[in-house]
Amino acid sequence: MNDFDYLGEGEVYLDAACQSLRPRPVIEAINSYYTEHNSCGERVKYKWGVETDEKVEATREKVLKFLKLSGRKYTVSFTLNTTYGINLILSQLKADCFKKVMTSEIEHNSPFLSTMAFSERTGLPREVMKRNEDGSIDVSAYDFADAVVVINCASNFDGRKLVNIKEVVKAVHKAGGIIIIDAAQAMAHSSDILHGVEPDAICFSAHKLYAPSLGVIVWRDELATKMDVGFVGGGMVDDVKIDSYLLSAEGKERRYTRFESGLQAWGEIVGLGAALDWLDKLPKSAWKNLEANTKELYEFLAGSNKVHLVNSKPNPTMSFYVEGLDSHLLGSALSREDIMARTGYFCAHYYLDHVLHLPPLIRFSLGLHNRPEDIEKVKKVLAKII
Repeated sequence: MNDFDYLGEGEVYLDAACQSLRPRPVIEAINSYYTEHNSCGERVKYKWGVETDEKVEATREKVLKFLKLSGRKYTVSFTLNTTYGINLILSQLKADCFKKVMTSEIEHNSPFLSTMAFSERTGLPREVMKRNEDGSIDVSAYDFADAVVVINCASNFDGRKLVNIKEVVKAVHKAGGIIIIDAAQAMAHSSDILHGVEPDAICFSAHKLYAPSLGVIVWRDELATKMDVGFVGGGMVDDVKIDSYLLSAEGKERRYTRFESGLQAWGEIVGLGAALDWLDKLPKSAWKNLEANTKELYEFLAGSNKVHLVNSKPNPTMSFYVEGLDSHLLGSALSREDIMARTGYFCAHYYLDHVLHLPPLIRFSLGLHNRPEDIEKVKKVLAKII
């Protein structure tokens, strides 16, 4: 794809689950911010600032459109990353509104550790739910009464999805709980799993969505009634007196400021808008290419009796280890061939190490930038090493 023409010949990037590469239109949009309208959003009246404000507001609308959510019910706020967003919400929830906090065993450390911290801060019990091989949760096995539930809708080591997400959200709400979805791994290639779902919040990282490094919180407006604002600063207030202040977030028009203290990453937000435009205009052939590359690489790995896959089916994100080979050494060997892949436990230590008792793994995570020749090179190099 020409939008990734900066990739050198023979360079194979297989770490999109960590951060995707950025296509040319996104890079150009960021550059245009810095060279054409570099300004502080929401604070100035000169024309550069007006242009920044317009593009930032347009990005908020594009995020809602991408997720098929209504602006009458939901607000989009920008932050640092998924981890920061989840922690920001949990750190401000009113403990007396809830009875416990719940997460699942296949979580990234973002939900796993933040729910630990929430439990320690509030004194509320914490429960870790089992996930089935297909990623689903048996809702009949758990009591969601007045619970704070924080779970992913797609795993970061094998891509398994929360296939019964609608059932889970419905069960949590019926029991009087709230649910926060970690959508970091779903947004780029399987955001459709969130369509028609209305959780209390969705957190994701734009840098996994072909956009710059940025965090996004998409939150249901009613969530504010169960929160105390405790992380405050410039940009969040309409008035300040000697010992009091008036939050801008009290009105719907600037409700997003509840999570936006201080200056925001305006250029990165503009870049996210460009990434969403780019994804919207992608031809079907780009998605078919990703699907074909995924299938080709998965079948190659599954066909070797020395390769032990965590995946049970093809997914652009696949993790494995090779019998008799240290994964970190394998990663270094691949790097010498200009093949870039992640090794270790991918911030999912609990499940991969202490539940499955696996050795450190290697993860191949494909993206829309990958070419058929990338897959052929990986197969050739791996076959030689194995």
